[in-house]
Amino acid sequence: MVDKAELKDLAKLFLKLGIIGFGGPAAHIAMMREEVVVRRKWLTEQHFLDLIGATNLIPGPNSTEMAIHVGHEKAGWKGLLIAGLCFILPAVFITGIFAWLYKQFGQLPRVQPFVYGIKPAIIAVILGAIFPLAKKSLKSFELLIVGLLVLSCSLLGINEIYLMFGAGFLALFLDSIRNKSLRNTNSVFPLAFLPITKTVFLSVTNSNLFLIFLKIGAILYGSGYVLFAFLDTELVATGFLSRAQLIDAIAVGQFTPGPVFSSVTFIGYQINGLSGAVVATIGVFLPSFVFVVLLNPLVKKMRNSNSFAVFLDAVNVASVAIIVAVCVLMTKETITDWRTILIAVLSIGVSFGYKKLNSAFVVLGGSLMGYLLALL
Repeated sequence: MVDKAELKDLAKLFLKLGIIGFGGPAAHIAMMREEVVVRRKWLTEQHFLDLIGATNLIPGPNSTEMAIHVGHEKAGWKGLLIAGLCFILPAVFITGIFAWLYKQFGQLPRVQPFVYGIKPAIIAVILGAIFPLAKKSLKSFELLIVGLLVLSCSLLGINEIYLMFGAGFLALFLDSIRNKSLRNTNSVFPLAFLPITKTVFLSVTNSNLFLIFLKIGAILYGSGYVLFAFLDTELVATGFLSRAQLIDAIAVGQFTPGPVFSSVTFIGYQINGLSGAVVATIGVFLPSFVFVVLLNPLVKKMRNSNSFAVFLDAVNVASVAIIVAVCVLMTKETITDWRTILIAVLSIGVSFGYKKLNSAFVVLGGSLMGYLLALL
C-alpha cells in the first residue's frame, strides 16, 4: 500500500518544479535529476538515464513524461497521476491567466526584463546536470562515437526521433561486429509511429478541439517548435487561429514555467473560451499518461536483455547529445551581449561550485540579475 507521506512528497516536489521549471524540457529534466537522484535518491543515476532514453522513444512532452515516470516508480499509479498533474497544473493555471488577459486586453503583459536573465541561468542549470549524465552514459569508445555523431546531426537539424533509433541500431551493429555474432534485433521498433496527416474541420467545436489535441499528444515527437508548426497547419491554415495568436502562444510557452505544451491552454481559450482551454489541455496531455503506463514496465526488461541494453545505452547517449545540442542552440540565441555573458558565467560558476544548491536559486538569481542589469 502506498504511503500517504510519499504521495505528499511527490505532490510538493512536482508542484515546485511546475512553478519554477523555466527553460524547456532540457532544463526540467536537469532539475528533476537534481531532486530525485542527487537530493532524494529515489532513483539511481543509471535508472534515471534509462527513463530519459525510453521517454525519447515515445511521442509527447518529454519532461512531463519523465515526471509521470518518476511518480510511477515512487508510488505506482497514484504517484503517476499526482506527479504528472502537479507538474502540469501550475503551467496550465499560469497560462490560463495569460490567456484571459490576452482575450481581455489584446496583448501580453511585459515580463521581458525578468525572462532576459532566466535564459542564461537555465543554460548553467542544464550544463550542471548534463555533465554527470554524460559521464554515466559514455561506457565505451563506440558510445562516444555514437554520441558525437548524434550531436553533429542534431546541430544540423536532423529530427531527433531518427537520431534516437539510428543511434540504437548503429550501436547494435557495432556490438555485433565486436562480438562477431549478429544479435536478434527484430523486437526493437518504434513504440509509436503513426502518420501525421492534416485534419480539417468545418467548425472547431470542443469535441473537435479535443480530437485535434489528442492526435497531437499521441503522435508528436520533438520540441515545442514542432508543436507550433503542427498547430500552424491544423488551426492557422484552416482559419480558426490567427498567426499573430499563434506567435503570442509561442511567447507564452517560452516565458511561463512548466511544459511548453501548456501553450495549448492559451490556444484553446482563444478559440472556445474556458471550455476550449480545458478540452485542449486534457487532449494534448492524456496520451502521455497512457504511454508511460505502457512503457514503464518495459524499461527494466530492456536493461536486463543484452540486445535491448545495447540499444538503450545508445539511446541514452543520443538523449544526452541532443540535450547538449539544445544547450548550444540556446547559447547562440541567448548570449548576445555583455549582460547575458555575465549572467551565464556567474550562473555556471554557482552551478558547478555549489552543487548542493537548489537549481531554483540559480534560476531566480538569473531572473533578478536580468531585471537589475536591464535597468542600466
